[in-house]
Amino acid sequence: MLNNLLDYDQIQMDQKATKSFLSFVHLLRERAVSQPNDLAYTFLVEGEREGEQLTFSQLDQKSRAIAASLKQAAGERVLLLYPSCLDYVAAFYGCLYADAVAVPTYPPKSNRNLGRLLAIIDDCQPKFALTTAGIYEQVQAALEQIPALKAINWVITDKLDVKLADDWRGSNASWDTLAFLQYTSGSTSMPKGVMVTHGNLLHNQEMMREGMGHDCNGVIVSWLPLFHDMGLIGNVLASAYNGVPCYIMSPNDFLQKPVRWLQAISNYRGTFSGSPNFGYDLCIRKVSLEQMQKLDLSSWKTAYNGAEPVRSETLVQFAQKFAVCGFRQEAAYPCYGLAEATLFVSGGLVSKVPVHTRVDKKSLEENNFIASDNNETSQILVSCGQAWCEERIAIVN
Repeated sequence: MLNNLLDYDQIQMDQKATKSFLSFVHLLRERAVSQPNDLAYTFLVEGEREGEQLTFSQLDQKSRAIAASLKQAAGERVLLLYPSCLDYVAAFYGCLYADAVAVPTYPPKSNRNLGRLLAIIDDCQPKFALTTAGIYEQVQAALEQIPALKAINWVITDKLDVKLADDWRGSNASWDTLAFLQYTSGSTSMPKGVMVTHGNLLHNQEMMREGMGHDCNGVIVSWLPLFHDMGLIGNVLASAYNGVPCYIMSPNDFLQKPVRWLQAISNYRGTFSGSPNFGYDLCIRKVSLEQMQKLDLSSWKTAYNGAEPVRSETLVQFAQKFAVCGFRQEAAYPCYGLAEATLFVSGGLVSKVPVHTRVDKKSLEENNFIASDNNETSQILVSCGQAWCEERIAIVN
């Protein structure tokens, strides 16, 4: 497993508001007391209509019930095997409430996906797996054939009685307690687990609050996978940290009909939402003029773009196409992050037009940065901004 790359001494120096909470458990418990009836999460069925909803008090209750069902789980690794749904959200917080180490992943749909899951199991040796009754039925055949899966204790969380919440006996989580393992994609090598503590999460949320413009008046909209750090930390955990509602849809529903993402932002007056660059490209290509007539994107304050190279053409074309819908080019927010640094590393200034620079291609190949006005021998690079909260960024060999 990889150790998290955040400089721990720097985190302790930069306590700010995050240090007022010992852990994300304490933070969510505070939300349940101070904002019990405020809407926390809504799942959008087929990306368009409201499905299950959870207030902060309901989420706290479900999380306590799940934690109570995880007997002797403190310090143990716990797999999360869910589709995108609110059960996933409650299961993640339930692990934190149990002082267990959550391992977000997704149900296998093919032998290739099964290989990734088995590699993760071999690496982290989970004692428990949380899932829904439907997913459990799908994997039962594999349980009998694969010893690694059969050895795990399976807990079906969507069948738990919420009255179990009364059996929860509290959490010992603190700033340096391991919260979860964020596994890399495994596209170029075996998946690697990044160790993320409660302190890492709280500090990174404060960085996003300072750098990306989060506040208590926000509305988050997300189609991103919940097992991925951008979807989980950047949206789901940001909702609890800032005490604001988060509207979630399945990635498949977005990919099938990209306008659903923009419709949700329009309908719920979303202020904070984002995607890898390809998501914006999909909207440029697939959203029709007729669909655009029903969109109002004027509330969109931070349209972050990260997780893959940010293309200047995409930023320009998206802003031009959706200007008629109220989208402002100043809302585009190129940023950089990686799981080994929890998530957010750098970003620009909210409500400022992204910075584009044309650079000589050959100089880049030689590790030099030379500005150029020659369109044939240069390429446009997009700035991913600056560090926040006194963070230090080092490029090392």
